[in-house]
Amino acid sequence: MNINCIVVDDEIPAIEQMEDYINRVPFLKLLASFNNGIEPMSFLQSNNVELMFLDIEMEGFTGLQLIKSLRNPPRIILTTAYDQYALNAYELNVTDYLLKPISFERFMQSIDKVFDYYMNSGGKESSGLQYKRDYFFVKTEYRMQRINFDDILFIEGMKEYLMIHTTSDKIMTLQSFKSMEESLPANNFIRVHKSFIVALNKVESVEKNRITIGNQLIPVSNTYREAFNIILKNS
Repeated sequence: MNINCIVVDDEIPAIEQMEDYINRVPFLKLLASFNNGIEPMSFLQSNNVELMFLDIEMEGFTGLQLIKSLRNPPRIILTTAYDQYALNAYELNVTDYLLKPISFERFMQSIDKVFDYYMNSGGKESSGLQYKRDYFFVKTEYRMQRINFDDILFIEGMKEYLMIHTTSDKIMTLQSFKSMEESLPANNFIRVHKSFIVALNKVESVEKNRITIGNQLIPVSNTYREAFNIILKNS
């Protein structure tokens, strides 16, 4: 599965950083990089580009001028060291607006928006975009950790942190339950308690108000019991 993308920036270090980030994401395919705003115009006309990382301030022909010159632009993520262009970005309907220096965590938040657009919002079809992602990234300590959905047993709330229990590890991340639920496939993960989300395909038994997953007993609260029972009956 591929989302074809290009990088347009007049600073070589910025191009190299974007190329590095793109190469870390399996479903992104880098087609080309450009250090000016003119060359991408002909490339976009003759190639299937689905995502463009675009610097705003470039000599000769700016990123904003490039956008305005395109009749059918791809999804665009603007990259800039200046925040005064946010309104322009909103008016041009770009997918996201990244302020340099750009962290990998912030980069991945933008990629999730692009992925959701093509998967759920009627984006243009391509053979590569029929793939269903089976993992996500969370920030833990000082790195971004990849977690396969199928490895997750359950997720436990611990004050402002979440503990992700997997088949081989326990991963702690600073994240809200709401954002976690939005990251997980709804067909296999359900909240059963204010402090627990469980993977339905890992549930071994259900007895009254308790779920067994491995050697762990997980409570089902009154708030979530009805929805949980309905999903169990229909699964």
